[in-house]
Amino acid sequence: ALAWARASAKCLNFNSMLILLPVCRNLLSFLRGTCSCCRRTLRKQLDHNLTFHKLVAYMLALLTAVHTIAHLFNLERYNHSQQAADGSLPAVLSKMHLQGNKWLNPIHSNQTTVEYVAFTTIPGLTGVIITLALILMVTSSTEFIRRNYFEVFWYTHHLFLIYFAGLFIHGIAGLVRGQTEESMEEVHPRRCAPYLTQKEEDCRHNCCKEPEFGSIPAESWKWVLAPVILYIFERILRVWRARQKVVVTKVVMHPARVLELQMHKKGFHMEVGQYIFVNCPAISLLEWHPFTLTSAPEEDFFSIHIRAAGDWTEHLIDTFQQQKPEMPRIEVDGPFGTASEDVFQYEVAMLVGAGIGVTPFASILKSIWYKFQQADQTLKTKKIYFYWLCRDTGAFAWFNDLLASLEQKMAESGKADFLTYRLFLTGWDTSIANNVALRFDNATDTVTGLRHKTIFGRPMWNSEFAAVAAAHPRSVVGVFLCGPEALAKSLQKSCHQHSSLDPRKVQFYFNKENF
Repeated sequence: ALAWARASAKCLNFNSMLILLPVCRNLLSFLRGTCSCCRRTLRKQLDHNLTFHKLVAYMLALLTAVHTIAHLFNLERYNHSQQAADGSLPAVLSKMHLQGNKWLNPIHSNQTTVEYVAFTTIPGLTGVIITLALILMVTSSTEFIRRNYFEVFWYTHHLFLIYFAGLFIHGIAGLVRGQTEESMEEVHPRRCAPYLTQKEEDCRHNCCKEPEFGSIPAESWKWVLAPVILYIFERILRVWRARQKVVVTKVVMHPARVLELQMHKKGFHMEVGQYIFVNCPAISLLEWHPFTLTSAPEEDFFSIHIRAAGDWTEHLIDTFQQQKPEMPRIEVDGPFGTASEDVFQYEVAMLVGAGIGVTPFASILKSIWYKFQQADQTLKTKKIYFYWLCRDTGAFAWFNDLLASLEQKMAESGKADFLTYRLFLTGWDTSIANNVALRFDNATDTVTGLRHKTIFGRPMWNSEFAAVAAAHPRSVVGVFLCGPEALAKSLQKSCHQHSSLDPRKVQFYFNKENF
């Protein structure tokens, strides 16, 4: 059981070293920038940072269970060895504490229990605290709690501070001991064990020497020290950057309780599709929430769209709707890189947004609008397919003006075929359907007022991908999604199905936004 405990401890140290790296967002943004000239497949690995973070966390939970159970067996066997009086090797080794500092068994009393060791020793107590912190962090990170009770997830996740503090001091008491290397050379256990249990008074054999034992040095701090220091620098940078003044220049309230904030911050530079973390001290000093930027790099401000989806967002929207003389103070950390930054690296792009998930593509479409205005000749992208899935009609009003402007500008510049967009209404009632049917022959859509008609229902992705593959038989197509996991699985499956085995023909590359 000791071998199981120590092997799992080694693996725990290795995984604890890895767990912080995927959430060092400045480091990832830096790597994404330095990898911009690297192969697409290498750059795409950075988009799986949160998936990797979760896998490492699950492995930590599994290894903690193995480590704890193994040590419970160890303590029970230590206890039995201490109480044994049959002259066996475990019994003899357990009584060596009577001879000074040569003890191997950490239990020195027949009245000591496993519970007593667990709650009165440094390794036992820190082990209990670490395990409880890990259980709370893992359980509060489930999809249901994270989506519906984000504050619970946010606060309990900061128990990682306790986890790493406990990990640093977990092994310093040296409860796990072993024979020293010098003693192993003189009194090897395989050769000398019989002499220890049946020692004669006038024995002169080398094996008659008393074995020497020492504590196994703590190693956890060696594994996690560098990532912890890196993470501390990351947090210092983020705190310093978040303290810089943010000026809210415009507040717009859109239908379906969506708040648009336009802001300005000295030295703020962004790329399309990036995201920021936002804090409002008037609501909570500690809570930071991620939001995708909806503005374009060419604009002199940056903006976000916030949908009411929880206590914090509800409070923020209510606070800005109160129209007080002074606007609430906003702190911003970022921007940070995402998969959508690579959209202009593809000849053909398919952009799929679900509900408020349209926000990164608003930034992309705005940037395209500016590129057409400036007659940018470096634009590699030749065609964009934009799909927006919404449950209610009010949501379409968020970016109608942008889509209408794009239609007009591209028609004027002779590139009306550059953007093809399809809007899908996934939730409707009889009155909407009847109204659309009565005005079906109108030049503009009844729901959005745009030239393209709104489609009722969900997209048939096999048909959409087949049409794109037929229209661009020798192109590399980037598929970008900001939406739920179920939709991500469908799109990823379609990408594999419709990519040609011949690398010279159409290839679909799937990219998903991860916060």
